Amino acid sequence: MNPTSSLTAPGTGAPAPADAAKTGSAATGASAPERLLSLVQRQGVLAVLLLVVVIASFAYPTFPTLDNARGVLVQASFLAIVALGMTLVIITGGIDLSVGSVFALGGVLAAWASQWGLLPALLVPLVVCGAIGLLNGLLIARAGMAPFIVTLASLLGARGLLLALTHEGATTHLVPKGSAFAALGQGDVLGFGYPILVALALFGAGGVVLQRTSFGQTLFAVGGSGDAATLMGLPVARAKVTVYVLSGLLAGFAGALNAARLSSGVTVIGTGMELDAIAAVVIGGTLLVGGAGSVSGTLWGVLLLAVIQNLINQIGSLNSSYQSVVSGGFLILVVVAQRYVSRSRRTL
Repeated sequence: MNPTSSLTAPGTGAPAPADAAKTGSAATGASAPERLLSLVQRQGVLAVLLLVVVIASFAYPTFPTLDNARGVLVQASFLAIVALGMTLVIITGGIDLSVGSVFALGGVLAAWASQWGLLPALLVPLVVCGAIGLLNGLLIARAGMAPFIVTLASLLGARGLLLALTHEGATTHLVPKGSAFAALGQGDVLGFGYPILVALALFGAGGVVLQRTSFGQTLFAVGGSGDAATLMGLPVARAKVTVYVLSGLLAGFAGALNAARLSSGVTVIGTGMELDAIAAVVIGGTLLVGGAGSVSGTLWGVLLLAVIQNLINQIGSLNSSYQSVVSGGFLILVVVAQRYVSRSRRTL
């Protein structure tokens, strides 16, 4: 057996068979239909997003305004940061159901610690939420437990810790007005809030790590075939632990940013956020089975969900529950399309 046959293509994260004519890792080695299918998988959501934006701009005059765009981007930035960590986890073939609760916990911890300044407000949630991610990673990678069960337990544990810290939600910790921490969530540059800029910076860094470093290629290899990656001598367990730690850190950091923007640690947020993050990642072209994906696709997926929510608000006669209906419909269509694309690429 040749373990290198399960390597992944550096540009796409797609499994790379031994036959060089089918790898798709280089433009000269892939056929035109395969390149087209790969492009559809990675960037199809961007085309859908642009189409929805164009239609909405003509249908609702208030939609294409700068103020509305700023509002959409700010609201999307918190989910985007969470979804970035989820992307790394899913690429390795895992799942993290704890991010919604970790997001809420990070916000409460940040608001509580903000009374001592900016640094404690950021460090406390990062340490605690990173520790939750580390526990998830160790149980999954070292103990061999199922990601679904481990992260479901962490979801319940993080939510329970949040309720204990807030006396069952009776205590709401407030962020001091005018503090540097509050400015982090409420400040802006040319009208664009700091959370937007932070999210873009994180996605830029995530794209570089995923596509231009050996660590990123290891994640693709682990998701493509963990056994083959082990035979190649890649640090499979360390890679899995690292992505769960990053997922916890990013979810906690997003929660801290949200607390800074709201000036309080809200206890009822984050419920179902893990499902929104998974939906955005999958809609963005990352395969649930692992081994293929991109952070740019996740970003477009997050924006598509945010635009759909904004359109529902623009219509006015529909409530927010319809976002879940539309998001679920998009998710089903994307999963069906991914199966078709994967099957078609195998036959080329």
